[in-house]
Amino acid sequence: PGDATLVLRLKFLNDTERVARVRPADTVGALKRAYFPGQEHQVRLIYQGQLLRDDAQSLAALHLAPNSVLHCHISPHGAAAAPAGARASADPVHAALNVGSLMLPLFVLILAMLWYFQLQYRHVFTATATTFLAGLTLLFSFMAFTMYRR
Repeated sequence: PGDATLVLRLKFLNDTERVARVRPADTVGALKRAYFPGQEHQVRLIYQGQLLRDDAQSLAALHLAPNSVLHCHISPHGAAAAPAGARASADPVHAALNVGSLMLPLFVLILAMLWYFQLQYRHVFTATATTFLAGLTLLFSFMAFTMYRR
């Protein structure tokens, strides 16, 4: 009875289903590798509202009944394809080198400096340069508000 095949239903977000034939002794990780080759680290399985985080956990420990439904979410991120250990160790380095998060403060600083120089050294700025600076400020403000309003 321990080697009996168990039929599970893998249900996706778009309501499509796949049938998985597994043994109770198989692990969650083995199920991911068998039915989602190359995407194991992008797949999240949910059973009875609980995220199955431990890939080493056996399916028998979940007390799955025949035709039980496992909800599947496949993350579209390419970064999620890295092993969990490598991802955890790379996160502080990635966060430290993430220049994208510094772009908004950098642009605000540059615009503030340009406006300061425009007010202090009016004789250097032509009417065209001042108009361009005002337009650039309006464009940047509009883009910043639309991006961060989400």
